[in-house]
Amino acid sequence: MTDGITEEQLLRPHAEQLYADELAALARHDTGSRPSSWALSPAAVVTYLLGGELDDGTVITPKYIGPRRLMEVAVATLATDRALLLLGVPGTAKTWVSEHLSAAISGTSTLLVQGTAGTPEEAIRYGWNYARLIAEGPSTAALVPSPVMIAMRQGKIARLEELTRIPSDVQDALITILSEKTLPIPELGMEVQAVKGFSVIATANDRDRGVNDLSSALRRRFNTVVLPLPATADEEVAIVTQRVAALGASLDLPELPSAAEEIRRVVTVFRELRSGVTEDGRAKVKQPSGTLSTAEAISVITHGIAMSAHFGDGVLRPADTAAGIQGAVIKDPAADSVVWTEYLESVVRERQDWSDFYRAARGALR
Repeated sequence: MTDGITEEQLLRPHAEQLYADELAALARHDTGSRPSSWALSPAAVVTYLLGGELDDGTVITPKYIGPRRLMEVAVATLATDRALLLLGVPGTAKTWVSEHLSAAISGTSTLLVQGTAGTPEEAIRYGWNYARLIAEGPSTAALVPSPVMIAMRQGKIARLEELTRIPSDVQDALITILSEKTLPIPELGMEVQAVKGFSVIATANDRDRGVNDLSSALRRRFNTVVLPLPATADEEVAIVTQRVAALGASLDLPELPSAAEEIRRVVTVFRELRSGVTEDGRAKVKQPSGTLSTAEAISVITHGIAMSAHFGDGVLRPADTAAGIQGAVIKDPAADSVVWTEYLESVVRERQDWSDFYRAARGALR
């Protein structure tokens, strides 16, 4: 690391830093055909994402828990001249998958444009060093390349997060890049042509659609992969457990004993409120306005571990997670408070082995 900072001191290392050993091991054992500029073959990229064991016993940890076919389709898309759009509700690991795909294919996940309502066209095309522009006029030295332009020049993957939050006229700057694989610079009478290996991975939220939908012209230039919510409670528990362990390690939180029961309880609450029906299918419940995503469940558990470690007895208990669950559920104080209270009284209160959680949740409401 630069400036004397080690990887262990970083709050959130990039994927290529955190899993450098796994990527190096995969590269050593990779006998598959690699597309131009790719660090790994498509098959090795899928192994990196889904996990496995190499011939020498090296264990590759799973980065994505879900249908294998979705990851194969995503990787195959990037091996062609098509860009990839990862679509899904919040918490379906769109950003996580995008980062790890870029790390495995290009060796870097940092060529990133974060989409917001204020994202300018320069963030996708290029900008100028205005001091040099005024002093010298338009020149290559005064040009400030965007992450997309850098990816084009180097044959790497560029990432665009929350594409639908970017204004429509700025989105359309991608059309020429994706269709012609070139970026004109009329001020200099030149263009940047993409090197083989260049592609774009964009993410978009199909529930909270953001500020602007994609134009049909732009959408046609993406292959879309829809990332679903976890199909089963066991799958979601596995995802939450894995991510909480990784986050806890990076935040230097202690490993707590017997956290599995509370993780499953949080996941159960979120799944029932999200689907509008109890786990056994016997009763319908009202749905709150929030998404109650897997990512929010991870946040609730991580916060609960911090509460237990610093202000509790070192064991994750309902009192440590109740306030976090309430905060995730109640986004609209008027409507969601009614939904949460009704769920506690009609569902949670009736579960004998949930009496401690019921008391903690009712106490958090006061």
